[in-house]
Amino acid sequence: MPARRQDRASKAARLTRALALAGSGAAVLALPVMGATSASAATGTPATATAASAATVKTLTTRGTNLDSWIRQSLEVMAQHGIPGTYDGIYRNVMRESSGNPKAINLWDSNARKGIPSKGLLQIIDPTFAAYHVPGTAFDPYDPVANITAACNYAAHRYGSIDNVNSAY
Repeated sequence: MPARRQDRASKAARLTRALALAGSGAAVLALPVMGATSASAATGTPATATAASAATVKTLTTRGTNLDSWIRQSLEVMAQHGIPGTYDGIYRNVMRESSGNPKAINLWDSNARKGIPSKGLLQIIDPTFAAYHVPGTAFDPYDPVANITAACNYAAHRYGSIDNVNSAY
C-alpha cells in the first residue's frame, strides 16, 4: 500500500477509535474546528449537587436552535446559581472555541490523544463537564445550554468569570 494511502488509513482508524471512545457515533462532527482549543482539567471546588439532590432538580429543556437563544438560556441558569458572566464574554469564547457549532469535537490535541476530546460550544472535556455540571441542565456536553453553563461555572472557579478568558482555558 502506498505511504499516502497508509497515512489516510491510520488517520481514519484513529478517528474511528476517538469517536468510539467519545461514545458520540456518526452524528458528531468529526472534523476539528478552526481555532478549537482544549480545556484544562478542573481545579478548585466545583459547585455541583450530589447525585441524590440532583435527581430532585428539574432539568431545563434546551429551547431554540441558535447561539443567541442558548446563551440567553445559559445566562438565566447562571443567574439562578450565582455564576458570573456576560453575553459578550460567552459569545467571544464560543466563537473562538467552536465557531458556534454545538457538535464540535477536537480530535487532535493533547486531551484527544488521552481519549478525552474537547466537546461542544466551549470545548469542555468530559471530566471538567462532570465536575462543573450545573443542576437543572442536561447531563450532556453536547447540549448547548449545559455546555455553556458548565464551562462558565469552571471559568468562574478558575478565572473569576468567563469574561476573563481570552484564550485557551
